Amino acid sequence: MAIGLNVTEPEEPCSDQNCPFHGSLAVRGQTLEGTVASTAMEKTVVVEREYDVRVPKYDRYMKRRSRIPAHAPPCLGLAEGDQVRIAETRPLSKTKSHVVVEILGGDE
Repeated sequence: MAIGLNVTEPEEPCSDQNCPFHGSLAVRGQTLEGTVASTAMEKTVVVEREYDVRVPKYDRYMKRRSRIPAHAPPCLGLAEGDQVRIAETRPLSKTKSHVVVEILGGDE
C-alpha cells in the first residue's frame, strides 16, 4: 500500500493498526529526518534533531536540539542511533503526532 511518500516499503509484515504501510494510518504534512535517541517506550521512539540558532549579541551560532516522540511500527525494527525519516500524522497520543516511515542509515 502506497503512503504518498517516496519511501521503500518494509519486507516484514505487521499487524499494527497504526502502521502507515500495513495499517490504516494516513500520513500528511511535514517529513523530518533525525537520529533515534531512545527506544525505551513500547512502540515509540524519540527522534533527536540538531540545528543551529544565531545569537545576534555575539554574532555566533549555538547548537540546539529538539526531541520528537514518534510511533515505531514493529515491521521496521528500529535501534538507537539509526538515522530515520518521520512523517506527521494525526495525534496518536498526548505527545505523539509523528510516525517513522523509513530507516536512512545505521549508527553514525
